[in-house]
Amino acid sequence: MADLGLSLGIVGAYLLVALAVGLLAYRLTSNEAEDYYLASRSMGTVVLLFTTFATLLSAFTFFGGPNLAYAAGPEWILVMGLMDGVLFAILWYVVGYKQWLVGRRFGYVTLGEMLGDRFGSPLLRALVAVVSLFWLFPYVMLQQVGGGQALVGLTDGAVPYWAGAALITVFMIVYVVVAGLRGVAWTDTLQGVFMLGIVWVAAAWIVSSAGGLAAIGDQLATAKPEFVSLGGGLYSAQWMISTAVTIAFGVTMFPQINQRFFVAKDDRVLKRSFALWPVLVLLLFVPAFLLGTWAAGLGVAVPEGGNVVPALLNEYTPVWFAALVIAGAMAAMMSSSDSMLLSGSSYLTRDLYRPLVNPSASASEEGWVARAGVVVFALATFVASLFVAGGGGGGLDVLVSIGDTAFGGYAQLALPVMAALYWARITRLGMIVGIVGSQVFYLAHVLPLPFLSLPSTYLGWDFALYGMALSLLLTVGVSLVTTAAPGENATRFTDSESLRAD
Repeated sequence: MADLGLSLGIVGAYLLVALAVGLLAYRLTSNEAEDYYLASRSMGTVVLLFTTFATLLSAFTFFGGPNLAYAAGPEWILVMGLMDGVLFAILWYVVGYKQWLVGRRFGYVTLGEMLGDRFGSPLLRALVAVVSLFWLFPYVMLQQVGGGQALVGLTDGAVPYWAGAALITVFMIVYVVVAGLRGVAWTDTLQGVFMLGIVWVAAAWIVSSAGGLAAIGDQLATAKPEFVSLGGGLYSAQWMISTAVTIAFGVTMFPQINQRFFVAKDDRVLKRSFALWPVLVLLLFVPAFLLGTWAAGLGVAVPEGGNVVPALLNEYTPVWFAALVIAGAMAAMMSSSDSMLLSGSSYLTRDLYRPLVNPSASASEEGWVARAGVVVFALATFVASLFVAGGGGGGLDVLVSIGDTAFGGYAQLALPVMAALYWARITRLGMIVGIVGSQVFYLAHVLPLPFLSLPSTYLGWDFALYGMALSLLLTVGVSLVTTAAPGENATRFTDSESLRAD
């Protein structure tokens, strides 16, 4: 009982510190949309880098990744660390820098707003918002599932799954309602620095407690000999490349990540941030995923529906330290969730409510709609999280499965957006057909349709890649055979002199 009280006390204290930072930011945040959603486009390198970093520190990273390494081997480090660390940094430059130029010049807050203005289309604006919110739903739910699993693992089941999911839901609702992006960014920086440090301390503690790296390596080679050779099993070249590509391209279209392309105070901040990104990713992912790999060699038993990190920490570290790591992981999941909900609320109000329901809505009315949307969306995802694998949070692969599905859905948006940013010949109809066509293709493979059974791969490559190719083919093909509609501004994204003007 004493250990349970200590664990919950540490988790609660950490979350309250994060909440206090948000309340401080609330005092400095105005009701203006640009300040609430984008912190007045004033972020420096450290805050921008760490808020982007911490926003991606989700349950997919902290629990899903180590779970996959525990079950299938350490090559997940290559997929997420090397491949996506480098690939996303490149996309941050290709997509993010251009979006930053366009957003600074024309004052855009959301991706839908930017595309809707370029193509003179409220329909396209709403379409991008609806697709983004649709795929945001499972990824917010993923954080609640991870939070529920984390407390179950930390307390050996004394705290039920639903309570952990409810805790992270309440905190993220309160945080988004009061803090805005400035508060999110401040706590993201705090949590990013903390988690980088604590995960290395955790790795060092496990190494020391288990007899050193050599001893862990020997046990791994004996218990899981397939883990000490590259490839095999799940890790085919096609699977690794497909996964890395869809995750990296999907991340660029995540509302909470894509919106951060608008917030740098100058181009030097942006360029330093994406140059440092691969280093930061490797510093976190290598120790985090090694923990899962080592647990397999050490014979750590993971309860059904649980996660490997809490199980490993409970076995090899003191209660207080395990609680501190889990508290940090839950806070990181909260930082992902609050960023998602904040961005989702901007899509709801600026791309759906204002243009389609009440174009003359005041800033106060828009703010109340945004906050109500946050509450409804978060409660809906919480209810859905209770039904994942019968309410127990799922098995070792459920977090990766949910996250990978959302990444793939967002990846279908990436190539049409990139084409629109760089080629003036893209037309409104081409964009709409490209987005709708690829989303229909992807959903046909993802949804359990009784009348249609489609394979998950074609010639060994994931169907999500074919959906991405289809999105580009339809966008470019339809654009080539159609002309610009009235209201389109073909040079809005491609007039370099105008974009770089102060």
